[in-house]
Amino acid sequence: MELSHSFTAIIPARKNSKRLPGKNMLLLNDRPLIDFSVKYALRHKDILDKIVITTDDEKIFDFYKTHRNILLHKRPPELAEDDTPTVDAVRECVLNVPVESDYIVLLQPTNPLRPANLLVKAIEIIERTKQDNLMTVSPLIKKLGRIEDNRFMPYNYTPGQRSQDMEPLFYENGLLYITKREDILAGKIITENVYPLVVEHPFGTVDIDTKEDFDYALFLLKKYDEKSSF
Repeated sequence: MELSHSFTAIIPARKNSKRLPGKNMLLLNDRPLIDFSVKYALRHKDILDKIVITTDDEKIFDFYKTHRNILLHKRPPELAEDDTPTVDAVRECVLNVPVESDYIVLLQPTNPLRPANLLVKAIEIIERTKQDNLMTVSPLIKKLGRIEDNRFMPYNYTPGQRSQDMEPLFYENGLLYITKREDILAGKIITENVYPLVVEHPFGTVDIDTKEDFDYALFLLKKYDEKSSF
C-alpha cells in the first residue's frame, strides 16, 4: 500500500494492575497477553514507521530486548500510576523516543484480538478522508434504562419495542485508535471529529481486566481461525 502519511504504532503496557496484577505478561493460549498486540503490529510493519512499546515492566523489556523490529521505551514511574491517562504516557513516548510520524496508532494490550484486515482498513480511511483521528466502535443492541426511586426507567427504547426497531447505538471497543501526532501532543487521543470505524465482530467485545475476560478471550481464540486475527 502506498501511503501519503506516516504511521507509528505505540503499545502502552503498565506493570501494575489492581484487578489482575501483571496481566500484560499473563499467558493467553501460551502467549503473553501483550504479544498479541505486538505480533499484530509486526504483521503490518511494512506500513508502520516504528513499533514502540512504552512500559515500566522489566519482564516486558526482557521478553522483547533482542527483537530488532521493536523499540522499547522506559515509561517514567509517575506515568505508570493507576490514574495516569493513557494519552499522557503516549505523549511522553512520542516526545522522547522520538516519534515523528504523522499519525500514532494506539494498540492496547488489553484488547488482544483484532480482525486481520482492521488496521489496513483504518489506515485506508485515514488516507482517503484525511481525518484527524479514528477509533473503532461496535454495535450495542441492549435495552438500557435508569433506576430511579426503585423504578426502572427505559432510556433508549419504549416498553414493548422490538430490538430491531431501536435506534442504533455503538460503544468504543478499544481495538485501535489512530490519532494525529499534534493531537497526541495536545493531550488528546479522540477529538470531537473522530471517525467511527464500525467493527461487527465478537473480537470487539474482548477487553481484559479479569480472569473471566481471559477465559472469554480464549474461547474466541478457539472458535475463530488464528489467521483471522493478530
